[in-house]
Amino acid sequence: MEKLEHIGVAVKNIEQANKLFAALLGREHYKIEEVASEGVRTSFFELSGVKIELLEATREDSPIAKFIEKRGEGIHHLAFEVKNIEEGIKNYQAKGFELINPVPKKGADNKRICFLHPKSTQGVLVELCEEIKDASTK
Repeated sequence: MEKLEHIGVAVKNIEQANKLFAALLGREHYKIEEVASEGVRTSFFELSGVKIELLEATREDSPIAKFIEKRGEGIHHLAFEVKNIEEGIKNYQAKGFELINPVPKKGADNKRICFLHPKSTQGVLVELCEEIKDASTK
């Protein structure tokens, strides 16, 4: 892992959450993006090199909708940057971590992502993310 890349926060209403986090952080979000494959709309704030990703469900069957239904709004995941996501996946599998998706997929904010299952990380959903350097090759 290179660094903490972002903290994902599940929210019911992204517009309300944007207002709250703008007041809390003293700055506006820099991007809103929908990831249709995940059934989520995201909004990003940046503070001292770490991002906060707000996640709002766009479908009732999305992982975020299910999370909020079960646990309510709040911290959903910690995302860590890796230089090579395929190597990261192999490394964490070799160490005994269970993966939710062992094949990387396209995520928000120009990233390829995969998740480590919370059962193998003390109840914390961990995301590995790699910046897409050349969108035509990933």
